[in-house]
Amino acid sequence: MTLQNRRIAKELKRRLSEVVDLLDFRVFGSRARGDADEYSDMDVFIEVESLDKVLRQKIEHIAWEIGFKYLIHISTLVFTRYELEDSPLRASPIVKNIYEEGIIL
Repeated sequence: MTLQNRRIAKELKRRLSEVVDLLDFRVFGSRARGDADEYSDMDVFIEVESLDKVLRQKIEHIAWEIGFKYLIHISTLVFTRYELEDSPLRASPIVKNIYEEGIIL
């Protein structure tokens, strides 16, 4: 991950922490692997205790603001602890990939 991508992700994490307790925050995909091009989005995995429509909108809005500031699209993948521990989602290939290759910040 480039220094600039790390800065963007850390700013996003800091801003999100102001509105929600983050249980996990990881960057995954091409920006984490270091093979992104100038048009690649930043994929971010976020785990929270609970999630409703209002909180999801706040998360998306903050991601949009940070992305706008740095001219990058930030894609958020938000899950609750329940979804990751007690639902079929825990066996999802994307979740397994994020846990294996995602960069924890």
